[in-house]
Amino acid sequence: MVSPFLQDISRDMRLRGYSLQTEKTYLHWILRYIYFINRRHPSEAGPIEVREFLTWLAADRHVAVNTQKIALNALVYLYQKFLGVELGDLGFTLANKQRHLPTVLSVDEIRRILANLNGRNRLIIKILYGSGLRINECLRLRVQDIDFALMSITVHDGKGRKDRTTLLSASVVEDLKSQIESAIHVQASDNLRGVGASMSTALSRKYPQAYRMAAWAYIFPSSTISAHPDDGTLCRHHLHDSVARKFLAIAVRQAGLNRKKISTHTFRHSFATHLLQNGTDIRTVQELLGHNDLSTTQIYTHVLGKHFAGTASPLDRMGLP
Repeated sequence: MVSPFLQDISRDMRLRGYSLQTEKTYLHWILRYIYFINRRHPSEAGPIEVREFLTWLAADRHVAVNTQKIALNALVYLYQKFLGVELGDLGFTLANKQRHLPTVLSVDEIRRILANLNGRNRLIIKILYGSGLRINECLRLRVQDIDFALMSITVHDGKGRKDRTTLLSASVVEDLKSQIESAIHVQASDNLRGVGASMSTALSRKYPQAYRMAAWAYIFPSSTISAHPDDGTLCRHHLHDSVARKFLAIAVRQAGLNRKKISTHTFRHSFATHLLQNGTDIRTVQELLGHNDLSTTQIYTHVLGKHFAGTASPLDRMGLP
């Protein structure tokens, strides 16, 4: 049973427009922090305890730097936004910065995986690779996010709560149009029962009739109707990402690629790497991926080995056969 305090936090995040995934993640770290301070109310603690918790994560739990950053973001939200308490300069011990090169597939490997998929599932993976989307960015796409005239996809409220525009591959156009027709049909059928696509609380207030409009239909709707997490209203959400993980795992196995660690995110990595490989400017790739920092995009130059450009092995200079 969730405590009233955590329920209040949950309601606050929804009013602020946080995604359900962010809400779930923040609640996880806030709860871990509460246990760390011996179940005291966070208002009874402050910057000292937050610093100790973040240092404990690095020194004792040996978490990765990105994990520590997520925990920090959760506690900054808790104190500065929810409780209205400034944390100031915390000065905690940083986790060791780990750089893991992402798994990238060859064009042939992607082709082999796609050969073991069909219909909607094949289209999802093609969009991930063809447009560089994260899986939930793809599954949250609504009809109005696709511009066939400009051959572009608009991603709303992506990571970092940012909007961006990326490429729409010509090879998905016909299948995507067919999927959109199917999604609009589902929307129309739901409307006859007074049900429609799920909307955030803020969007529902701003556009009260949007759930009836084809433009707001999810392109990849869930197969079932469910209760909205905010008010319990019946609605149709988008397809859950676990569905994609399951069908991809089967396709990877059938393609004989079990020795590689392949996830839905692998296609985003492959999108970026192949663009750079084909001569696309790195800042263009940064914009398409929605990275704030160019250094995040530069990881793909390490995958390619381009950071060694012009450098020859000393063994090669010896002229040995």
